[in-house]
Amino acid sequence: MANKDLIIDVSDSEVSLALLEDKQLIELNKEKRNIRFSVGDIYLGKVKKIMPGLNAAFINVGYERDAFLHYLDLGAQFRTQHKYYTSAIQKQGRTVPVHKFKPEPDIDKEGKITDVLTQGQTAIVQITKEPISTKGPRLASEISIAGRNLVLIPYSDKVSVSSKIESQEEKNRLKALLQSIKPRNYGIIVRTAAEGKKVAVLDAELRELVRKWESAFFTIKKEIKAPRLFIGEMNRTTTILRDMLNVTFNSIYINDPALADEIRKYINEIAPEKAKIIKLYKGTLPIFDHFGVNKQIKALFGKTISFKHGAYLIIEHTEALHVIDVNSGNRARSGNDQESNALEVNMEAATEIARQLRLRDMGGIIVIDFIDMQSNENKQALYDKMKEIMSNDRTKHNILPLTKFGLMQITRQRVRPVMNIVTNEKCPSCQGTGETRPAILFTDEIEKGLSFIVDKVKTRMLLLNVHPYVASYLKKGLFPICRKWNFKYKISLKVQAVTSYHMLEYHFFDRYDNEIDLA
Repeated sequence: MANKDLIIDVSDSEVSLALLEDKQLIELNKEKRNIRFSVGDIYLGKVKKIMPGLNAAFINVGYERDAFLHYLDLGAQFRTQHKYYTSAIQKQGRTVPVHKFKPEPDIDKEGKITDVLTQGQTAIVQITKEPISTKGPRLASEISIAGRNLVLIPYSDKVSVSSKIESQEEKNRLKALLQSIKPRNYGIIVRTAAEGKKVAVLDAELRELVRKWESAFFTIKKEIKAPRLFIGEMNRTTTILRDMLNVTFNSIYINDPALADEIRKYINEIAPEKAKIIKLYKGTLPIFDHFGVNKQIKALFGKTISFKHGAYLIIEHTEALHVIDVNSGNRARSGNDQESNALEVNMEAATEIARQLRLRDMGGIIVIDFIDMQSNENKQALYDKMKEIMSNDRTKHNILPLTKFGLMQITRQRVRPVMNIVTNEKCPSCQGTGETRPAILFTDEIEKGLSFIVDKVKTRMLLLNVHPYVASYLKKGLFPICRKWNFKYKISLKVQAVTSYHMLEYHFFDRYDNEIDLA
């Protein structure tokens, strides 16, 4: 089994999560600390406009563009849910539990939006797609509240089990178990992580999910106006952990003590045996530099992606779809015949493409132009290989066989904007002018800063972070420049190379890893 490590980098503005598999970057997620409209958030929205032609409505949930709700996403039990909400408002939150509530008839599957919603009405809605490009959020009114092992669906009565659980005996056990313990008027989806779990674990989680849903109504007041957040999903960090923790992590490294404690508490609740794998990173190098994540990000997020033996991919994005072109590069010069060479490159490209889809969280339609192959057997082998590799992708997807032109089409669920990291940088030293200050004076500039710190800040233990080339220059020889500075200023200066710095970037830190401002 592959070694899986999760690296979490916490900064003032965002939390970044990198999933490494055998030291290779497989997934990257970035969560802005002020982010809103996450998938799973539940809102009280106000119906802004009914669109009979689309059989849909636009709902105000507080975003600059109104969110979209189609009739088919209302859920069969929409009337029951709305009646429960209005009952809670009238009774100032002292409503009956859901299992004692008398449900309304299901809405008609072939019905019209105008039969159910009216302009100005308040509706409970859930974000199913974050705002992407110029579009507002996408909504559903059939609410689902996800836990680690179970997904709760209020006002339903159906129990279904994940198709990824292969054992029919285990599926039957879980279905019978949940049907026996679930309250009336609640549906359940049993997740893959529930496989082999005991009744006490599932019962405790079920009770917590029911409490989460019903407690939101117990505190509701008449004067509360839509739009507003009704039940917030966990922050993205914890949500991703909840979904990821059905795999075996070797370790989770975090550079923030508060978040480390928060995640440790969460894991203690859901999987106490995994609590020891959480490790607080205390190194002086940035955590993504220490584990080689930044280097991989720079290599993997460009337009051209190299993989084995000189072959490469070209990835282009449009509003409607993503296009990936497979090129053999200098592989074409190898001694193999054209057909076997094409198959070999295509097989390796399939592995890299599956990784790129997860890494960039690419969604919608993906068209891949593989190298042409004549043999139908080889085309089938490539299709089977792509299906096998993509089986580890948690996002819903569908793969079609190669067309006669060598194109493969993949649809992958898109619920948030594609991860787009610009890897080409405007030169920070010259700001694009093509000219920099004289390199011969750079060490004088650093020493000037050092002199200022010694004189004004009065500290003797210092760390200097610089580009690796500059670090090598400062530490070269029997009596390096950095040692001369130590003697001259009677200090203890440690020089450290940081690969993510540009050539003329440098920063001083004190013994507590606080950056020293030279302004």
